[in-house]
Amino acid sequence: MNRRQFIKTTGTCAGLLASGSFAFGKSTLNVPSYLKGYEALYAQNPRQAALTWYKEAKFGLFVHYGLYSLLEGHYQGKHSRPAEWVLRNGKVPLAEYERLAERFTAENFDADFITDMALEAGMKYINITTRHHDSFCLWDTQTTDFKSTNTPAKRDLVAELAEQCRQKGLGLCLYYSHGRDWRHPHGPESLFPAEKVDYQRYVDYMSAQVTELLTNYGSIAAIWLDGLGGARNTQKAAGGRDVLNTQELYDQIHSLQPQVLISYKQGYLGTEDFMAPERHFKEKATKPLELCNTLQGYSWGYDRRDEGRHRKPKAVMQMLADAKAMPANLLLNTGPLPDGSIHPDDVKTLKSVGRRLRG
Repeated sequence: MNRRQFIKTTGTCAGLLASGSFAFGKSTLNVPSYLKGYEALYAQNPRQAALTWYKEAKFGLFVHYGLYSLLEGHYQGKHSRPAEWVLRNGKVPLAEYERLAERFTAENFDADFITDMALEAGMKYINITTRHHDSFCLWDTQTTDFKSTNTPAKRDLVAELAEQCRQKGLGLCLYYSHGRDWRHPHGPESLFPAEKVDYQRYVDYMSAQVTELLTNYGSIAAIWLDGLGGARNTQKAAGGRDVLNTQELYDQIHSLQPQVLISYKQGYLGTEDFMAPERHFKEKATKPLELCNTLQGYSWGYDRRDEGRHRKPKAVMQMLADAKAMPANLLLNTGPLPDGSIHPDDVKTLKSVGRRLRG
């Protein structure tokens, strides 16, 4: 059995292997691996332990990967900025976009390599796009066939990454598009809406997916929600009602795994655990803060136009210094190549950053 087969096999069992993490009786407490060193606080208050860990973690890896990666920011002469918005900005017909799944192999997506790279760079957690605005899922969800296990890859990438994070003591954070779903007929900002949109159907869909993510993949450090503009626009169109039942989703998350932290960009309801704005933030932080930025010039998903413009170690060290001064964590993004491999420029930069941080 080669390494990839081993990771795939053990990854699908991650939920079973970690099931003891949620027996909270005093005699059976099992602390998630990323919270090693926080056992006493975890026994008293799992979420506070996670929040203390998070504020001390400082540095994490963001991974944007999906069907959009195959188009590299281009569609028949049209450009998309950012690249992961190509379905909308490139005006790709849905049927044609869905056929990209027939070419999705993730042949060189290697969770073992990615986690080792993050550790070598001095990172404490990894955040992966489980489902972006295009609705394609990187896990073996039972809610839709539009998923990685239903492609030539036949792989649950979330499971593979979850198992490697568990083994190596890295926190696993899950990006999830909440306020935008361009493909779901009842989703906010859908490009292909039903004749009569029923947001409750989308809410039920999200609830089922989040339950899967927090039930089948062991201990999760954070749920990182995106689509803030879409959520706000949807609420405004509904006369101020939160038809996406966001607080109910938050409560569901905490009922499934009490330690899980929640963010929704710079804040939606105000009940999130931390703020996670993009690139620059000049407002006053009212909660723990995380800045996310890219190793590419602009896009989060891989964009061929950024070749030769990936950020160098000096730029990343400046990002870390700026984040420390705020204070804030830095969530630094890499957009894997179409085959799932990490861009060589990003690998080189992160290795150098790790050496510099270690002195």
